[in-house]
Amino acid sequence: MFEVFKKELKELLRDRKTLIFVVALPVAIFPLLFAVMAFISSQAALEAEQEVHTYAIINGSYAQEFTDKVFYHKSFALYKGDETFNTVEELTKAVKAGTIDMGIYLPSDAKQTLDDAKQSEWQVVYNDAKAINFLFDRVKELAKEYGDALRTNKLLSFGVSEEQQAAIIEPIKVVKVDTADKRENLGEKIGGFIPYLLIPLVLMGATYPAIDLGAGEKERGTLETLLLTPITRTQLVLGKFVTLLASSIATTTITVLSMGVWISVAIAFVDLAVVKNAFSSLTVFDLGLIFVLLLPIAAIFSSLALAISIYARTFKEAQNYMAPLSMGVIFPIMIALMPNVELTSKTAFIPVTNVALAIKEIIKGTVDYTLVGLIFLATVIVAGALLAFCVKWFNKEDVLFR
Repeated sequence: MFEVFKKELKELLRDRKTLIFVVALPVAIFPLLFAVMAFISSQAALEAEQEVHTYAIINGSYAQEFTDKVFYHKSFALYKGDETFNTVEELTKAVKAGTIDMGIYLPSDAKQTLDDAKQSEWQVVYNDAKAINFLFDRVKELAKEYGDALRTNKLLSFGVSEEQQAAIIEPIKVVKVDTADKRENLGEKIGGFIPYLLIPLVLMGATYPAIDLGAGEKERGTLETLLLTPITRTQLVLGKFVTLLASSIATTTITVLSMGVWISVAIAFVDLAVVKNAFSSLTVFDLGLIFVLLLPIAAIFSSLALAISIYARTFKEAQNYMAPLSMGVIFPIMIALMPNVELTSKTAFIPVTNVALAIKEIIKGTVDYTLVGLIFLATVIVAGALLAFCVKWFNKEDVLFR
């Protein structure tokens, strides 16, 4: 078995493509993904923040203070074209044609409707299809300021002081006392995405070499030579399995170390309070715990990938079979991101999902070590069962020589 392991390991180390997938990609993936995501999101938010929108307002004189607020707001520019607008339909048509970005329709004098004990309903016409769109929120905020001022002045005219108004308008004020610290709060929001990066990389560390160790041997015609050597088929498949496991563990190690190094770099050199608050409490022990949880996952992926590769006739066929495996891994990770799905004694037995949930809890700093033990035990049992299946699979003539 050891001789098979040495032989397969040498071949893997000679393959540049394998080294790229196993070593270079995990090292580069974290800074690259985080940098690209941060750059794109910050640029999109900055552009949306700085964008100036053309607007038209109908009956602006009914609420002159509000009209002035919109006019002097940095995000809005009054339409100065030749077209005139008198109805909501005309505003809608202009927005659809791109003549203006937004239309505001004031149907009546807000002060007069307040005196008449009626509510004035204003309409904001705009295209809400953009993912980042602050138009409605900004207008609503300005309208609220104007409406609050009207209400305050009206109640003052009735002899109701501002303190009394606060008590009348909001008789019960609910104050939030958050028991979660900053790490737990931010870990809940971003901790679920870490398994999205880690677990697929562990899978990649096993699948790519597995294709060559199984289907590749068949395609090159070297599998028969191996079967003629004086070692049992069980030793042969175990040697290949250990090679894949070593490759996957190498990817896991490099990935976790890469994550730790780049988080340290971000904390030390990047002036981002969010990053510092989220990861400043993450210790070497936490990273080690994540690494330990990923080890049996690596064994599961190695067994599955080897079984698939042994079954495939050619390199290309093995690649086609590996694609559904990748999809099958993403699905249990998505379950861990769903609301109210937490790490419990039940979810601790769901493969892959349990590790994803545990990683999230580790990032949050709220992990239950008893459940971590259960996860490790459950994952080792699954890995052992799959390895036994892989050995039995490799001993079937109709699988080896399809």
